[in-house]
Amino acid sequence: MPYEWSPPVVGSPLTRLDLWPHRSLPRRGFAGFMAATCLMISLPLFGLLGTVLLWWLLPFLALAVAGLWWALQSSYASGDMHEALTIDDQAVHLTRTNPGGDVQEWDCNCYWAQVDMYPTGGPVAHYLTLKGDGREVEIGAFLSEGERKALYPELANALQLARTAR
Repeated sequence: MPYEWSPPVVGSPLTRLDLWPHRSLPRRGFAGFMAATCLMISLPLFGLLGTVLLWWLLPFLALAVAGLWWALQSSYASGDMHEALTIDDQAVHLTRTNPGGDVQEWDCNCYWAQVDMYPTGGPVAHYLTLKGDGREVEIGAFLSEGERKALYPELANALQLARTAR
């Protein structure tokens, strides 16, 4: 799952949830994928060694590899996002760091905070939000539908435990 609850520190009511977008191709896999792509593209070129046709095809193949490299790098950059939710017996604090580096924050009294899920009617199915202090903010926008369904009861439980710790 692309989220993780940090274990609470003994004697502290603080609970922390970190969320990040899922990456199906890790950085190590990226290097292997690019190496395999270059190898697969170069195999048919061995039959063209010493011909003029090789020099006609080579720039296009190099452009294809460069385009693939650029597309994967821009995908990594757009996924460089993180959300951190801290819950204690006094307050709930959500911090979202966007791919460009700008930070969005939301705070609320723990007693008034509530988590809502909209199975339909939101921008996506099973839209997950936190509500409190006159604002409603989305949490886990980058999570899949199944991940949002799994996170909803966990968030509700964490908020309930923080309220009873008062």
